[in-house]
Amino acid sequence: MSSLTHLAPAFAATIAGAVRREYPNAPRHVMTGPDDTPTPRAIHPAFYGCYDWHSAVEMHWALLTLLPDLPDAARADAEQVLDEHLTTANLDAERSYLEQHPGFERPYGWGWVLALADAAVGSRWSAPLDALAASVTGAFVAWLPRSALPNRQGTHLNTAFALVRAWPWAQRLAAGGDVELADAITSAARRWYGNDRDYPADWEPGGNDFLSPALAEAELMSLVLPSGTFGLWLDIALPDLVAGRARSLLQPVTGIDSTDGQAAHLHGLNLHRAACLRGLQRHLGDSLVLQRAAQAHLDAALPFVSGSDWMVEHWLAAYAVLALRA
Repeated sequence: MSSLTHLAPAFAATIAGAVRREYPNAPRHVMTGPDDTPTPRAIHPAFYGCYDWHSAVEMHWALLTLLPDLPDAARADAEQVLDEHLTTANLDAERSYLEQHPGFERPYGWGWVLALADAAVGSRWSAPLDALAASVTGAFVAWLPRSALPNRQGTHLNTAFALVRAWPWAQRLAAGGDVELADAITSAARRWYGNDRDYPADWEPGGNDFLSPALAEAELMSLVLPSGTFGLWLDIALPDLVAGRARSLLQPVTGIDSTDGQAAHLHGLNLHRAACLRGLQRHLGDSLVLQRAAQAHLDAALPFVSGSDWMVEHWLAAYAVLALRA
């Protein structure tokens, strides 16, 4: 079965183990001298696990998102993990680090921070996340108008994916009267992608992609454009997608070496594609082409979420949750 309710307990157990596992770790800490060699937990008391900071953030998002689907015992265990990590003191330390290191985890980690803050609204972890989310929001608002060009790669620097993750938070702020982030995202998306045509989808994927640049862009434009305008944009930018001719986007990648940290990214690509294809159906209506392609990608990736190599297991559950809740 591939329902989120069925898979949630196993996913939650995998995530809880990952976010508490400090090593091995690949910190992206720029050292200022020979003594500037902190441990991951020392500089990231909330997000020290999962091999790297952004994976820890997205896995906390996934764990929080799974709570309604968990049975009582598993939910209690998940809440204990969130209580351990998402404290005001820990998150203030994370905010301070980001402010002292401008550009750290931009834009990928920033997008996931705002996704986490949005998922936490209405819970006891919302208030502790407020200051961190406000800091990242301000950083996005300052950075987006200054960025002349998007990043279209299939890994962390992809701008479209990060803005999709930030969009629900931007909409929440806009509903309360603060439109700065939503306006900044909309303006950047239209400026960067509004005139795209005949996207070279056959160039995807790259050997270490965990994102589809074409589908990330399409998902972002589906959010910032009116529905009718989006349909016209898609017909121009990705004319073969709905017709089923964009085979490189519609067929999952198989034969992946899960022990290779870069090749293992392709499991995430399959799930990111599934999430985007399912999301596009909401805007385009029922499409057997998109439905079958999304399911094929889910079938290819879901067996690797739990019990796989650490290069996969430290992050893939977040993408499984992203795809299944789409």
